[in-house]
Amino acid sequence: MKTKIIKIGNSKGIRIPKAILEQTELDEVVELEILEDHIIIRPIRKSRQGWNKAFKKMGECKDDQLLVGS
Repeated sequence: MKTKIIKIGNSKGIRIPKAILEQTELDEVVELEILEDHIIIRPIRKSRQGWNKAFKKMGECKDDQLLVGS
């Protein structure tokens, strides 16, 4: 997908289409990284994000048993 770089005050930016924002779960604050000649934009993940879903899946698969006896 091509897009234009636009002037925003003294800076420049790009507009990210809504569909891409929804698909990538980007929010108002993101992490930027430069890797060679690429700009990488990542969502900032909250600590323990997704743990509830993972624990539920563990319970369904009976993979939540104690490893050490009490």
